[in-house]
Amino acid sequence: MNNPSGPVKRSVTIAGHRTSLSLEPEFWDALNQLAAARNLSLAGLVAAIDEARGQTNLSSALRVEILRATRAGEI
Repeated sequence: MNNPSGPVKRSVTIAGHRTSLSLEPEFWDALNQLAAARNLSLAGLVAAIDEARGQTNLSSALRVEILRATRAGEI
């Protein structure tokens, strides 16, 4: 099993506001794949997940959405 790398912080603009997200590189890769599969920009995908997440931490909501998409065969 590969050792996952530590989290990488990146900034994304959501609803006109910059926000920083910390995800492991493997999750950033999967997030980019999911955005492409849904014909969205990365910022568009993150904004859609942000809008639907409720009180959940955004980084956690992104990881869960990646897991759901993986299980569904979307990515």
